[in-house]
Amino acid sequence: MSMHRLAVRPRLYSLLLLVTGALFLPDAAYAADGLNAGDTAWVLVSSALVLFMMIPGLAMFYGGLVRTKNVLSLFMQCFAITAVVSVIWTLYGYTLAFDTAGMQAGHRGLHAFIGGFSKVFLRGVTPDSLTGSIPEVVFFVFQMAFAIITPGLIIGAFAERFKFSALLLFTGLWVTFAYLPICHMVWGGPGSFFADLGVQDFAGGIVVHVTAGTSALVAAVVVGKRRGYPTTAMPPHNLTMTLTGTGMLWVGWFGFNGGSALAANGTAGMAVVVTQISPCVAALTWMLIEWVRNGKPSALGFATGAIAGLAAITPASGSVGPFGAVCIGMVSGVFCYWVATAVKRRFGYDDALDVVGVHGGGGLVGTILLGVFASSTFGGSKGDLSILYQVAIQTFAAVSCGLYCIVVSFALLKAIDAVTGLRVSDEAETMGLDLSEHEETGYVL
Repeated sequence: MSMHRLAVRPRLYSLLLLVTGALFLPDAAYAADGLNAGDTAWVLVSSALVLFMMIPGLAMFYGGLVRTKNVLSLFMQCFAITAVVSVIWTLYGYTLAFDTAGMQAGHRGLHAFIGGFSKVFLRGVTPDSLTGSIPEVVFFVFQMAFAIITPGLIIGAFAERFKFSALLLFTGLWVTFAYLPICHMVWGGPGSFFADLGVQDFAGGIVVHVTAGTSALVAAVVVGKRRGYPTTAMPPHNLTMTLTGTGMLWVGWFGFNGGSALAANGTAGMAVVVTQISPCVAALTWMLIEWVRNGKPSALGFATGAIAGLAAITPASGSVGPFGAVCIGMVSGVFCYWVATAVKRRFGYDDALDVVGVHGGGGLVGTILLGVFASSTFGGSKGDLSILYQVAIQTFAAVSCGLYCIVVSFALLKAIDAVTGLRVSDEAETMGLDLSEHEETGYVL
């Protein structure tokens, strides 16, 4: 054996040990600079899962629920929202949501309610910048996916009658004036308004579901009912598509909730566990209610109940245990069914795809019940939780954010209506948005 080969072998062994350490011992490999490879990999995967919830998960879930003549328009809206919000998030959304410059715990200045501009266009954010144990660019894209899907949820309320041009305007303005301030107040860290109060929202019960649900209610009322509603039957055109979308949303929710731990740890693991339990209980609850009332269980009811349970567990997924998940799932199944049926009929608004009942109702239930089931008394992770105080501030945060979104959404919709109009003409609605708005069809008939 040559001396050259003897000299090379130790270097090969050293390289092999380095690579092995990076792959299987990430804490040791990256302890020096604070980066954790396992955490980074998990949040990267979670980012993809959350984006997958929007395209194509939500597009398929909503697309199957509308009539054949409008299916392509729902897909187009979901994809267009993805593009618009991604650009906004890059230009100024991320900095207004998560810039902490000028923030001080307990101080109620401007930056308790909205972030600054120091990270416009990701200024100063490099591949080496860290948020906790993950690269800041990974945190950026994870939170971008949340900002994308939130306005996406709203479109179900005014499905089959909203102008595409109005949708683009509403999306951009709503994200700017509704989503970004609430995101900052809840998730901005020490010095942000709700965080200083002790409000907990692990993965978006307030930031995503309450904001979307209340805004959807306003949109349904301001835009008005579909032609023929409620006397004309408007059944889903493809429940197979809807159930496929349900499955995509369900699996993607593991990244939605589990990824919000921003680490590959026990909190993420428990978040995934309760994210599976709650929708199962809620779906069975909704199904049983329908079975008793209507004589048969429906696939649509099962799917709707599952989404309600997923929305409800979202804020609590980082702090409750299996018992709490069962209780939250059961309550959300009953409450969301009531809102989506009895309440909607009583007040007569045309929430076409039940955004108000499922997401607004589910987000509200989970946000409030977190104050109970996060306590270690009920198997949660908070040993010193004051249940009465936590329930009070959770309720205050949910209600105040909901009212804020109602006011902002009403103002934006009225302004857009004055400029471009909100809904298509009667002829266009009768023809269907696929042809009238895009001159294309979802199917070749």
